[in-house]
Amino acid sequence: MREQDFRLIQSQLQKVYNNSAFYAKKYKEAGLEPQDIKTEADFTKIPFTSKADLRSAYPLGLQASPDEEIVRIHSSSGTTGQPVIIPYTQKDVDDWELLMARCMNTAGLTPLDRVQITPGYGLWTAGIGFQAGVEKISAMAIPMGPGNTEKQLEMMVNLKSTVLISTSSYALLLAEQVAQRDIKDKICLKKGIIGSERWSSKMRQRICNELDIEAFDIYGLTEVYGPGISIDCTQHNGLHYWDDYLYFEIIDPNTAEVLPMGEEGELVITTLKKEGAPLIRYRTRDITRLIPGECACGMKYPRHDLIKGRSDDMIKIKGVNIFPTQIDEVLQAVEGVSSEYRVEINREDGKDIMLLIFEAEVLDRAMLLMENVSETFKRKIGITIATRAVAIGDLPRSEKKTKRIIDNRY
Repeated sequence: MREQDFRLIQSQLQKVYNNSAFYAKKYKEAGLEPQDIKTEADFTKIPFTSKADLRSAYPLGLQASPDEEIVRIHSSSGTTGQPVIIPYTQKDVDDWELLMARCMNTAGLTPLDRVQITPGYGLWTAGIGFQAGVEKISAMAIPMGPGNTEKQLEMMVNLKSTVLISTSSYALLLAEQVAQRDIKDKICLKKGIIGSERWSSKMRQRICNELDIEAFDIYGLTEVYGPGISIDCTQHNGLHYWDDYLYFEIIDPNTAEVLPMGEEGELVITTLKKEGAPLIRYRTRDITRLIPGECACGMKYPRHDLIKGRSDDMIKIKGVNIFPTQIDEVLQAVEGVSSEYRVEINREDGKDIMLLIFEAEVLDRAMLLMENVSETFKRKIGITIATRAVAIGDLPRSEKKTKRIIDNRY
C-alpha cells in the first residue's frame, strides 16, 4: 500500500465514522475507532463490508454527506433482495465522468467516434455513466438504451455508429441479427466496449468476427461509482484500474485472508475519494487476480485479470465445485461448438443430474459433438453429465444479461 493511499483511507474511515449511520453502527459494534488505524499494518483490522450490509442500510444509511450536497442517487436492481441506494455528490459525479473518459481514451476513442449506448438508463448506473464519459471526450453519444433491436440496427446503419457499448449478450444478439439480415457491409462499427457480465473467449471471437470490431472489457459495480472503474487496453492482457481513486485487495473467499500479488481470489475494493457513499473493504464476490508488472501499452495504472466469475456463482454437483468459466473452457476446447450454452440441474432419486445444452455449428454432427463435450467435461472437471446439442440461435438471447444456469434442486 502506498503512503498516499493509506492517508486517503484514513480520511475516508473518519468520514464514514462521523457521517454514515451504517458505518458508525458497524464500527462501534466491532469496537473500532478511526484512531485505531495508525499504520498500514492496522488496515486489515478494518472489518469487511458485504452486499448484505449495504442492503441493511436501505434506503440512505450509507449516505456520508449532508443532504444539500447530494445531487443524485443510483440503485442496484434488487433482484436478489432489498435494493442498494448509492448517493452521489457533484464531485462523485464529476469523478465518475473522469474515470469513464479514461476508459474511452484507453479504448482509443476520439471526438470523431459515434458511440451507440445500449445499456439501461434511469436508476441504474450504466447508460448515464457511459454517456458522460463519451461526452467528456467530445465524441457523439447515441443514447439508445436497451431493447428495440429493429431501431438499434436502423440507427446503427443510418448514423454510421463506430462504437457499440453493450452487454456481451446483447452484442451477440445484434451480431446475429446483422448476419441474418446480411447488412454487415452497411455498418461502420470499429470497436465494442462490453461489460456487465462475464463472457467467454469463444463468445468474444464470435462477436468480434461477426461485427468486425475490436472488443474491450469494461468493469464496474453500482456500489462503486458504476461501470468504468477498469478497462482493458489494446494489449488485451488484463484491465487497468484507477488506483488514484480505488484501492484493490485480493482475498481468499473462504478464509478472508489477504492473498499475495498474482494469486486468484475475491476482489475487495476501498474507495479513496468518494463523498456521497464511501465504501471500506467492500467484498465484491468477483473472482480475479492482480497482475504483477507494467503493461506493454505503457500505462502506469495497475491491472487485474478478467473476472472469472463470482464466488456465489459456483455450483456444486456430485461434490465437485464448478464455476461457469470452467464450462466455458470445456466448450472452447471442442471444435464445432458455439459459445452459447444452458445448464439445467435437477435432483432425481437423491442424485444430482446435470444437463449441458449447447449450440452446435453443424447439427449433422450432433451425436459426435455431444460425445466430445461429455468426454471433455469428464476429463477437465471430473464428473459425468448429460449433453444436448441444438442449432445456433435455439437458446434464448437477452437484451441485458443471459441466465445460463438453472438450478432446480432448491
